[in-house]
Amino acid sequence: MPVPDETAAKPKRARPEQAEDNPKNQVQSVAKAFAVLQAFGRDLSELTIAEVAARAGLDRGTAFRLIHTLVGLGYLRPVPDGRRFRLTLKCLELGFSVLTAGDLPDHAMPLLRDLVPGVADAGSLGMLDRGEVIYLARVEADLSRHGVVRRPGSRIGAYATALGQAIMAWLPPQEQVAHLESVARVKLSERTLTDLDALLARLAEVRARGYAVSDGENVYGLVTVAAPVLDPQGQPCAGVSLTIGAGRMSSVEFAALAAPQAQRMAAELSRAMHLSLGAIGIPRAQP
Repeated sequence: MPVPDETAAKPKRARPEQAEDNPKNQVQSVAKAFAVLQAFGRDLSELTIAEVAARAGLDRGTAFRLIHTLVGLGYLRPVPDGRRFRLTLKCLELGFSVLTAGDLPDHAMPLLRDLVPGVADAGSLGMLDRGEVIYLARVEADLSRHGVVRRPGSRIGAYATALGQAIMAWLPPQEQVAHLESVARVKLSERTLTDLDALLARLAEVRARGYAVSDGENVYGLVTVAAPVLDPQGQPCAGVSLTIGAGRMSSVEFAALAAPQAQRMAAELSRAMHLSLGAIGIPRAQP
């Protein structure tokens, strides 16, 4: 009887369905309570029961019971007219522990760990500094065979990376040129773009598509997708990327799989920066 070859490469398992994706695992009353809290906003800080019901998509009876439950718990209070309600400062407790947890790399790390190795072989958070990408956070499963070292603090020319192109694509054209001309543009592989006009055209494509893709442009055998993290003013302040060994799947297949994940992660970090009112930021670049 033949002996199985234990050295043969084993296919990586698909990422299991997340528990939160299954409606059967959701408590609808909790979802409705949060819908009540989210009905309040900067534009409408005081609402009647009928207004809460309309904005939260609830019937008036359910809104009535949830509002009075939240009043009892201290998250809502009635205003003096007796008809309207508003959020209390106790709601700040829901986000305070997150806001004090650290800066952007600290918040990015668990998001990267969620996707490595299930979706990608490596995930990174980086920022742009004088034409280079500085890696701020990195989670890696198995890229040692490619000789890739991307530890936090590592720098690489932004022109040759999906991460750098994703950030630069959201900058004004004159700033793109300034960054591209700040470093020597050398070919890291036969696929590396170094011509200024070609790079500017690539950045326009990235902006139109919403994410960047690099297929062996700085390291042979690696495919990377990246998306920008935007600050509260809508300016790119960082980027996230996901990388895979090209042997696992084609660049087209990986982009279809990983680009939505990179964009979702970038959007979550962008929203965290916006909601934190500056409490969550990026470390200052070292000279």
